[in-house]
Amino acid sequence: MTASNRDQTANKSTVEERYAEIDRVKAFSDGVFAIIITLLVLELGVPHTEPGRLLAGLRGEWPSYLAFVLSFVYVGVLWLNHHGLFRHIREMTLSLNWINLGILFGVVIIPFPTAVLATALAGGNYDDLRTAVTFYALMAAIMSAPWLVAFSYLRRHPTLANPDLPAHYFRTQSLRPLTGLVLYSLAAVVGWFVNPFLGLIGIAIMITYHAVTSEGLREGPLGRLMNQ
Repeated sequence: MTASNRDQTANKSTVEERYAEIDRVKAFSDGVFAIIITLLVLELGVPHTEPGRLLAGLRGEWPSYLAFVLSFVYVGVLWLNHHGLFRHIREMTLSLNWINLGILFGVVIIPFPTAVLATALAGGNYDDLRTAVTFYALMAAIMSAPWLVAFSYLRRHPTLANPDLPAHYFRTQSLRPLTGLVLYSLAAVVGWFVNPFLGLIGIAIMITYHAVTSEGLREGPLGRLMNQ
């Protein structure tokens, strides 16, 4: 084997190892998302009712249904964003692995504020409800932080991304978690000082925003709409 062939074989092996590492990270991350999105349904319990009162009992569980749907969509949107991010990464580093763990940490805590919100909605106490909505919104704001770190890190290390990616891509995407950090915090303020249901609406709007921009600010449906 010539030196040129050895170099080509070594380069091919290195590229394969890089993609294998990315595949391992994505598989692990997908597993975490799958577990969390499954755990959410465990908060849905069968109501204990007297014979003939099952329908009324199911209707009475609406707070759990609302909290479940909100968080199911939220986790799904986070997964779409995670998938969209890793489509553009061609090499992992130790720092990027730690950042990814930070993102997953935000995902795994979602069942807790979901349960708090469902309990407060079922209890009907206004003070408990505004506490629960504020808590949920603040957790969502905190979850935006590792995404901001991820985009900032990739902007400073462009060789980790696909070479055909525009130079401004990660700088532009940093606006998305920054928006989440600010507006989720605003939803918390509204939920505490104004009205908890308005705070919930604010949370739902932000989840929708991250859904329509999961491919990027300029690449997704929102960007195509703005460019028309």
